[in-house]
Amino acid sequence: MSDTTPRPPGKTDRAPTGTTVDFGYRQVPATEKVGMVRQVFDSVAPKYDVMNDLMSLGLHRAWKRIFVNAIGARPQESLLDLAGGTGDISFRALEAGAGRVICSDINGEMLAVAQTRALDKGIVRGLSFLCADAERLPLPDRSVDKVSMAFGLRNCTDKDAVLREVRRVLRPGGRFHCLEFSKLEISALEPLYDAWSFKALPAIGERVAKDSESYRYLAESIRTFPNQETLAAMMRKAGLERVAHRNLAGGIVAIHTGWRL
Repeated sequence: MSDTTPRPPGKTDRAPTGTTVDFGYRQVPATEKVGMVRQVFDSVAPKYDVMNDLMSLGLHRAWKRIFVNAIGARPQESLLDLAGGTGDISFRALEAGAGRVICSDINGEMLAVAQTRALDKGIVRGLSFLCADAERLPLPDRSVDKVSMAFGLRNCTDKDAVLREVRRVLRPGGRFHCLEFSKLEISALEPLYDAWSFKALPAIGERVAKDSESYRYLAESIRTFPNQETLAAMMRKAGLERVAHRNLAGGIVAIHTGWRL
């Protein structure tokens, strides 16, 4: 287990001064969103894993298992796990046979939890940590075989820049896998889903993590995230090919994939 030495980041187009972006249902200056999201995850980091179980009724574990199986990283392959958070996907990928995993996140508090968990699990070989902005990755072109991103893309300020960076660091023949909340396919379930998201989650967040506002933002960020077809189009625009998606739990979440050919 080691820290990845930073290298010059790839060039990405930054949002012009004055541009606004979504922060949940609010519009905020693009230059401020990164700090606001960081504050959210600084706050929730200590209770993040417990809250994931409560928020998804434990389903996130099944979704992540399916996701890691879809990634299928092999011993000779390297995986860059973006928005790696507390390490769930990174650890599972190593257990499933990945040769080398870089657990990357913009939030140092989350990575600190991941490092502690890795030590507790005795995971040392093949794992490194990288604190970096997914919009400007300090990694060389064509340097990894696969890239994963679970429940992180919606929190990024410039999602198109992230997707361009994903393609840049992938080797030809490499594949991107994205697990993210998406558009519910069963309209009859929307009232129940909304009640859970906007009433239950903030209440649980207040009780367990002493923070209702962060969980209200997380619920709102799900609703403002692009739906399945829109995200697929964004991936194609970034240069990824053979883009496809697979819905889970009726579209509550979806796995998107795309190749660098």
